[in-house]
Amino acid sequence: MIRAKHHIILFPFFKSYVLWKMKSSFASCEIFGEVPDQNKAILWIANHISWWDGIWVLGVNQKLFGRKFHFMMLEEQLRKNWFFKYTGGFSVRKESRSAIESLRYAAELLNHPENMVLMFPQGEIQSMQRHRFKFEKGVERILSSVSADVQVIFQANFLDYLSKPKPTLFQYIGEYKGTSSYTEMEEAYNRFYLESKNIQSTKKS
Repeated sequence: MIRAKHHIILFPFFKSYVLWKMKSSFASCEIFGEVPDQNKAILWIANHISWWDGIWVLGVNQKLFGRKFHFMMLEEQLRKNWFFKYTGGFSVRKESRSAIESLRYAAELLNHPENMVLMFPQGEIQSMQRHRFKFEKGVERILSSVSADVQVIFQANFLDYLSKPKPTLFQYIGEYKGTSSYTEMEEAYNRFYLESKNIQSTKKS
């Protein structure tokens, strides 16, 4: 597997680039929901709707939590986009023996409170019009291997133009306090996503 590195020059540049790119690409970026910072490592769970997703989460992390950013990425994609290795990306090869190593590595990161790990349990990019999400077992295997307390944060992302020429990014966050069962987490995330989507449907210009 490919492990994450935070390049002394590339990573600070990337964080600055993220903020600039979001400001230039969207009318605004709104965050809804209050999640207290518990000074623990964070496992971040988000819907996967575009290549933007990791950038959006990094932006929220910078504003609210300031953890060292890590994210799991398919190995073939990480090899094509080598830059991400130096900004916190690490690889996973699904349905291979090395996938176990990737999950152990994620758990190792979460044993340290200065870290956060972003995962997209859907395993692939899917439309934000979906009503339900199917999680894979990896998230449960990671949490069951972590010896430290971990804060789990859900995020749901939506884009709406409303009356503006550029889209507005609406980011909903919430804290998960259930067990490490991936089926229980899946149900909790689906409830969170539906509640967020219902709130989003009431937005006006």
